[in-house]
Amino acid sequence: MTYQADKRVDHRRLAANIAPFIVIALAGMAVRTPLAAAYPLASLLLFLWIVADTLMLSMIARTPDRPKWSAVLGVLAGAALTVWLGLPPLIRDVLMETPILAVAMASVVLGHLSWATVRAGKMVNRQGIGRKERWVSAASEILPPALVRLAVVEITVIHMAIFRWGGPPDLVGNARPFSYHKHLTPICATLLILSSIEIAVYHLLIGHWSRTATIVLFILSDLGFVYLVGLIKSFRFRPVLLTPDGVRVRAGFLIDQHIPLDAIIAVECGVTGEEVRDPATFNAALLAWPNIMLRLDRPLHRRAGLKGRGPFMRVAFRLDDPEPFIRLLAWHLGRCRR
Repeated sequence: MTYQADKRVDHRRLAANIAPFIVIALAGMAVRTPLAAAYPLASLLLFLWIVADTLMLSMIARTPDRPKWSAVLGVLAGAALTVWLGLPPLIRDVLMETPILAVAMASVVLGHLSWATVRAGKMVNRQGIGRKERWVSAASEILPPALVRLAVVEITVIHMAIFRWGGPPDLVGNARPFSYHKHLTPICATLLILSSIEIAVYHLLIGHWSRTATIVLFILSDLGFVYLVGLIKSFRFRPVLLTPDGVRVRAGFLIDQHIPLDAIIAVECGVTGEEVRDPATFNAALLAWPNIMLRLDRPLHRRAGLKGRGPFMRVAFRLDDPEPFIRLLAWHLGRCRR
């Protein structure tokens, strides 16, 4: 029953995230029709109403509680910018010839920027959280939080792919790292070779038919290659962590799930196929068979972005050397139950 409720919530959240793009895209196409050009002022007002109403309803659907006034002002400012960028030249001229509407839209945007800048300054000076979290929170006051999170992920991947070639793995506090990347090395090397061949094919062969297509595909392939390099390097820099309060199961940028120590009732190295394929098992092993199984005393929910199969009662993953992990985890479990 809980799983079905979680699925309904996820579907509602997914619809609230995707539907606005579809509605606004259709409205942007409609405002470019001959009928809209015949009635530019009415088309402008209708387009503004559709964009503002769609974004506001999406925010209400994604917010369980009553939205804050700052969030409402931010949505209205986003609607004003979306309308300005999405208008064709003819209707944009009509907007500029309607000073009351233009000034109102500009005032909403400036009001949001002023109020958000004050809140962002407080976030930057906030104590008790890391420097990165402070800047992310500050940027989220000005820009949409989803856009800020996406930008952080993109910057992290590109930084790891291009600039980070050595050094210790990413640790959290007093944590013990356990690697899992060695068994992935041959597969990762094969993927890099295939990606390099693909880039060469795009550059040499498709150029005979279309230079534009070659440039576009070459750029996309280069970006994909950079992301692939960043993902492969993240397997080494983001190992599985054993902390004083639990196990942090990680698989590069793909998986980062915290398992509380008090939720683990057993750790085993024998893994059966039925349990691995069971929907109640969170399988975090990549391209290999898991060699460690954590059994839990209560269901845990997956982190945001990993909620496709509901809660789990077991966690399966693979380590390069599982024995030290099992011994140290068993010692932690013994201390926790004393």
